[in-house]
Amino acid sequence: MRFSDIPRGSAQRTGMRPFAAGLIAVLVVGLGTFLAFTKANPFASPYELQAVFANANRVAERSPVRIAGVNVGQVTKVEPVEKGTGYARVTMEIDDAGLPIHKDAQLKVRSRLFLEGNYFVELRPGTPNAPKLASGATLPPQQTAAPVQFNQVLTALQSETREDLRTLLKEYSSALKGPGARGFNEAIRHWEDAYRDGSQVADATRGQEAHDLSRLLRGQGRVFGALSRNPQQLSELVTDLNDTIAGFARQEANLRATVPELRDVLREGRPALISLNSALPSVRRFARDALPGARSSNATLDAQLPFIRQARALISERELRGLARKLQATLPPLTRLNTRTPATLEQYRALASCQNRVLLPFAKEPIPDPSFPWADNQPFFKESSRALVGLSGESRLADANSPYFRVLAGGGATTLVQTGESGQQLFSNALLPLDGVRPAKPPKRPVFRPGVPCETQEPPDLNSTTGVGETTVNPAGARLSAKQRAKRDDGLEALREYTRDSRAGRKAVDPLVDPSVIGQDEKQKEGGQ
Repeated sequence: MRFSDIPRGSAQRTGMRPFAAGLIAVLVVGLGTFLAFTKANPFASPYELQAVFANANRVAERSPVRIAGVNVGQVTKVEPVEKGTGYARVTMEIDDAGLPIHKDAQLKVRSRLFLEGNYFVELRPGTPNAPKLASGATLPPQQTAAPVQFNQVLTALQSETREDLRTLLKEYSSALKGPGARGFNEAIRHWEDAYRDGSQVADATRGQEAHDLSRLLRGQGRVFGALSRNPQQLSELVTDLNDTIAGFARQEANLRATVPELRDVLREGRPALISLNSALPSVRRFARDALPGARSSNATLDAQLPFIRQARALISERELRGLARKLQATLPPLTRLNTRTPATLEQYRALASCQNRVLLPFAKEPIPDPSFPWADNQPFFKESSRALVGLSGESRLADANSPYFRVLAGGGATTLVQTGESGQQLFSNALLPLDGVRPAKPPKRPVFRPGVPCETQEPPDLNSTTGVGETTVNPAGARLSAKQRAKRDDGLEALREYTRDSRAGRKAVDPLVDPSVIGQDEKQKEGGQ
């Protein structure tokens, strides 16, 4: 019986048609096979990443995406960005094993092994402190790179480049001859340190905070933009650089002698660089602390602009510029004054030092008087003013027409005999014999030292001892000798003669005046005439 002969609604008619059942079975088997081999989940929403490459001609759909050699996705689409630009947008699906992807991620097109063929996309997901990229984000060309093709290498090796490369290889081979090869071998042992330091420098160029490298690229972009806007100056810069290098090339012997010295400079400079490196954290902290002040200085600079405008008018030709031109004539005298001022200031300094170290200590030191130990000893700056009072009292005027000088005179039973500066003996009378003289007469005159600075000398000491007095003759005891009486009589006769000649109007010589002083006065008068 056929299936169509079974009446509708009967128990045998309730089953599925064989064709429909076979079709469903084929679809289920095909879907299971697809899922088993592709491991794709049609109900899932895969993570999608787009990137713009300058050259993506070696990348095709289904090209693998790898992280450290492990497949984490595949390319789903390759399309041009704009016609004529040469850039291509590559769309990729990334598995969960390759997530997360950060904002500073990098993509590079690399060639697979010879047996694998084609190329793959190497993905570096970025640093953990960078923000994460959402699905559908696009990486710019600055974060992508393509491999150099063989035709690009051949295109770069043009005639001038090949000639320069030939010259480089020739000079490099000449440098390796003889001592050059030994020096190259000796340099190999320094490569490890050089590569290590170079890697540290390369890592430091990436920055320590977010957007350090992006700020550097923006700054370089402004510099390159300024260079591109001035092609004439850029060409002159290249020409001048070429001339500079040619000048170095002409000094081959000097350069050869400089290389060994450079080694010594690097050896000595390494400790300095280490010290500089240790100082960088402090400088970095200072820069970080000073950054808010630098940012807030914009308002200060804006507030100073009106003052700068006023100051510009102040230095105009009618104002300070004209005044400066008139004051320019005073510069030579001021220069001479500045040149001679140090010598004057040195004398002022010596005078002030002498006053502070010698004169003032002497003036403030009390003057002792052994004859009156109970008295209140006063310093020099107080005692000196009292001498002026006594001098004014001795020099008082009797009337308006007859000035005279008063002295105290007296007599006594004791005769004093004193030797003057010129060797003559002077006689006087006193009531009592002398106990002594103060200060004591030194055995010789102190040496005059004009070359010794006053500031280095000791202050004068008025606390002197009592010395033996001059010859004292007491009539109650021993009398004058015949020689002393003769000198006394000669002195008295000379005074009488001087008195008679003076009263008669004749020229007379005062016996009490030193003849050497009279000779000096006459010489001064003759010189004045």
